Parts: sequence; structure tokens; C-alpha cells
Amino acid sequence: MKNFTSFADAGDYKALLQQALEIKANPYGYQHIGRNKTVGLIFFNPSLRTRLSSVKAAYNLGAQAWVLNAGADSWTLEMADGAVMNGGTQEHIKDAIAVMSQYCDVLGVRTFPTLKDKAEDYGEVVFSKILQYATVPVISLESATLHPLQSFADLITVAETKQKERVKVVLTWAPHVRALPQCVPNSFCDWFSEIDWVDFVITHPEGYELDPKFTKGARIEYDQKKALEGADYVQAKNWSSYLDYGQVLGNDPAWMLTPEHMALTDGAKFLHCLPVRRNVEVSDAVLDAPGSLIIQEAGNRTISMQTVLHELLK
Repeated sequence: MKNFTSFADAGDYKALLQQALEIKANPYGYQHIGRNKTVGLIFFNPSLRTRLSSVKAAYNLGAQAWVLNAGADSWTLEMADGAVMNGGTQEHIKDAIAVMSQYCDVLGVRTFPTLKDKAEDYGEVVFSKILQYATVPVISLESATLHPLQSFADLITVAETKQKERVKVVLTWAPHVRALPQCVPNSFCDWFSEIDWVDFVITHPEGYELDPKFTKGARIEYDQKKALEGADYVQAKNWSSYLDYGQVLGNDPAWMLTPEHMALTDGAKFLHCLPVRRNVEVSDAVLDAPGSLIIQEAGNRTISMQTVLHELLK
């Protein structure tokens, strides 16, 4: 592993998953890996789980960690190549990332899409520059199109709780009060469409189709209730339109997950990346039910990050 930005970087996912389960069973047993190492974390947008779990993962491995909020804790960064910097920006990302690479052994970076320019977002313009200018391995803490650490944590959660050799996993769109990016659902599809013991189904209203390069191998079902039948795991998430980029095409409250929806499943466990808009995306009754794994799932964010750091630092 040279960087960690998508499922492709996982390599042998079965071996990586096994390593994660071993790390979870013995989280402080690998501190020789991180001794005298520093993990740098830069955030271009707010974070709770990603920030805290990444710091804890570094500490668990015996490493040190620093955190920088781009723009708030640093100079305002210029992104454009060849820019004449006579405006409001004070440091070019080329220089900033190269300098930050001097202060760490691995660099985790969180960026976010504009939801205005599909070509820019799906071209991963900002993240590509970071990969170009960094001289240490880079971990995606979320980018304009993907959130691999979240999906890896989801996979760990399913693997450690499944009661069958094969399981049906359903990703369902949920309503929301804002237009949200496709990073989490793209990444969930990127991972779960490749797992050989998962029957993967995606359900959403028409018009909310994701980028086909991430949904290959998945069954797409526009009837939410039909999709939920016999499910073992249900992941709910809102996303804005990919085709009509960044737009909210409809917000049918009937898509909010309730116990009535979950009753169609085979006693499915519930997943959500958090944060969640309670009683908009998902009802309290589902989130607080015994089958809800959202806190365990959030806890596994430490394990997914710690496993990736282990691979990059070893």
C-alpha cells in the first residue's frame, strides 16, 4: 500500500480485513509500528468522527499526531497552478503540502466537493494536487467523491456481526433537508460491490442514480420496499443527484426508514455513517433499536484508520 484513497488501494481486502480484526482484538499490540512516527491530519471542512478516530488510531499505534484546519489554523491556500497571487490567498498548496510532508510520516487529508462543478469534483482536482505534491503516503479522510475509511469501517462492522456466510446488504437513499455529496454512497458501493460474500442492492428514487463506475456489480431497485425484502444489513444515506449534479430532485418523506420498513427485512442490522438527521433520514425507533449498529460502526472508524496506518507505516 502506497496511499489509501479507494477500495483499489486495499489490495487483498480479505487480508486487510483480517488484519483489522486482529488489531481490534489487540489495539495496543502494534505500537512498535508507530514509535517515533508522526501522523499529520489536514481538514478542509468540519469533522467529528474522522478527526477524533484518526488521532486515537495514531496514538493506539504509538505514533504522535497533529491536526490542522486549513484556512482557519493556517494561511489561506491558493489552488490554481500558475496563479498570480495578488489577491486573498497567501500560500500555494504546492508549497504547503510539500512543507507539511516534512513534518509527518503519513498525511491524512479531508476535502469536500463543491456540488457545483461535476468535472472539478469528479476529477478530484484538490486531492490530486495533494497527491502530486506530498512526499509521504497520503490517506483520504474523505475526498470529493469517496470516503474509504468509512466504508472500510462499515465492512469491519458487517464482518464481525454477520451470522451467515452470505449476507444481503442494501444501501437505501434517505431524505434530507440539504443537498449532500455522493462521497459516502459512492464509497460504500466501491467496497461492497466487490465483496464476494455480499449480495449488494442499491435503492433510491429515479434520478438519484450514482456514477456507474461505482455501482457496477450491484443490483439497482427503485422500489424501496422490494429492495429491503430479506436484507441482513441496511445502510441509509442521503445524496444529491449525480446526473443533475448537486440538485435535490425530490424529498419524499416516505423514504425515511421506520420500523415498518425494517420489518420487511430478515431482522436486518442498521448502519449509518453519522451524523444523521433523526426523524428526517431515519426514525428514532430504528436508530435506537437493538439492531442499530451506528455506535459500533463509529467505533470501527478507529480500527479502519489504525489498520491503514499500520500498513503504511510498517
